[in-house]
Amino acid sequence: MRVHVVSDVHGNSRGLAAAGDGADAVVCLGDLVLFLDYADHSRGIFPDLFGVENAHALVELRTARRFEEARDLGSRLWGELDRTGRSRESVIEGAVRKQYAELFAAFPTPTYATYGNVDMPRLWPEYAKEGVTVLDGQRVDIGGRVFGFVGGGLATPMATPYEIGDEEYAAKIEAVGEVDVLCTHIPPEVPELCYDTVARRFERGSSALLEAIRRTRPRYSLFGHVHQPLARRVRIGATECINVGHFNATGVPYVLEW
Repeated sequence: MRVHVVSDVHGNSRGLAAAGDGADAVVCLGDLVLFLDYADHSRGIFPDLFGVENAHALVELRTARRFEEARDLGSRLWGELDRTGRSRESVIEGAVRKQYAELFAAFPTPTYATYGNVDMPRLWPEYAKEGVTVLDGQRVDIGGRVFGFVGGGLATPMATPYEIGDEEYAAKIEAVGEVDVLCTHIPPEVPELCYDTVARRFERGSSALLEAIRRTRPRYSLFGHVHQPLARRVRIGATECINVGHFNATGVPYVLEW
């Protein structure tokens, strides 16, 4: 059995269409939407609306952890847009819908997918075609192994669309229970898995996920979210914890075989 795993697709529909080549199934760990590409500030919803120079400024502020100033910049730009009579909610949703139409059409069959922190779960049922199974707090058998899926992220100053509380996230981890492969968008709360060496900050990992790994001992814990982690692979007891990579940048899936 050969499964290809991707995460942090962020608009890479061309790579996604080829992600299933040679695989029996594809697993996607979320973050389909591209709001702003930190490597190429000309790509994404934000520069399309507000221009590359404002995208440069926003990235610099966020990278420097000057989140209040970043919010002020965003508020000013969105306020200018609001005065044109278009609400930010409708503008963002329209842009996300355009990306989802292209990305869901590119998913290979079969694909098993969960949400990332920048995704909009309420829109997924409209685009998930036959052969794409969406799971969150649920489990499924793939080739004789049990895969559990938990989507979304935890609350951060970025306030991305699908951030949930620690208790709600922990409840989804508990609902999944014992599995062979535990698939999440965010990593367990291990410093070297959570630190992004380019953004120079810690992303939020989950302590509930870490505790579940120690308690239930899955063969693998697979995740994304941190684009340039200090460590891509850490062993916790019997479990291999693996960041499957930043698919937007590489276009290369992680390969799981048995």
